[in-house]
Order: sequence, then C-alpha cells, then structure tokens
Amino acid sequence: QVQLVESGGGLVQAGGSLRLSCAASGRTLSNYAMGWFRQAPGKEREFVAAINRSGSRTAYADSVKGRFTISRDNAKNTVYLQMNRLKPEETDVYYCAARPAYSGNYYLTGYDYWGQGTQVTVSS
Repeated sequence: QVQLVESGGGLVQAGGSLRLSCAASGRTLSNYAMGWFRQAPGKEREFVAAINRSGSRTAYADSVKGRFTISRDNAKNTVYLQMNRLKPEETDVYYCAARPAYSGNYYLTGYDYWGQGTQVTVSS
C-alpha cells in the first residue's frame, strides 16, 4: 500500500538536534496516520510520536514530550521528527510507520507499514 524510507539519522552530541524524514511512496500520505518508533538491539520497539492524517492531533511518549516534534507535509509526501536536546540513551534505530484509516484512533496500534529505519547515535 505504501513504502516508507527514513533519512536524517547520524551522529550528534548529547544536547544536540536532528531532524528525521520519512518519505512515502505508493499511496498518498494523507491516507495514513503516521508514527515514529525507536529500537535498540535486543529490545522491544518503543513508541516515540504519532500524528493523525490531518495533522491536527499529535501524541508523544512522556520521555520525549517537550523535546520532540512530529509534523507532516502532505504535498511532499513526507513526515518529520524534529528531535532536540538529545540524550545518549536515545541512541537507537528510528523507524517511521503508517496507520491505515481503518486502524482507528488508538495511536499505539495498527501500524501496518514500516520503513527500514535510520540510525541515530547520541554521544556523551
């Protein structure tokens, strides 16, 4: 239905910022609510942020609230995650994911489409 490709990861010093991008193809981005997740080796994927189809609602994990901002630009078929004041423990692979309309309004579930991930490394 939709293909997702993350970019923008890299190495950043603690306290620094990165902006991740998730480019979609195959379907119009506005058909999907979107989310960002992160995962360390051997760990479960962790929810980071979500945005609804219109962009009128967002949700964040408590650990990133006030530091991260999810946004979308449907004209560019792209979702973004602005990450500020990064911490070393946030060194993870970050994934974007798409929620079809039928998934409903519970933002922690229903992500049927996933990107390959982009590595974020935060140095001390």
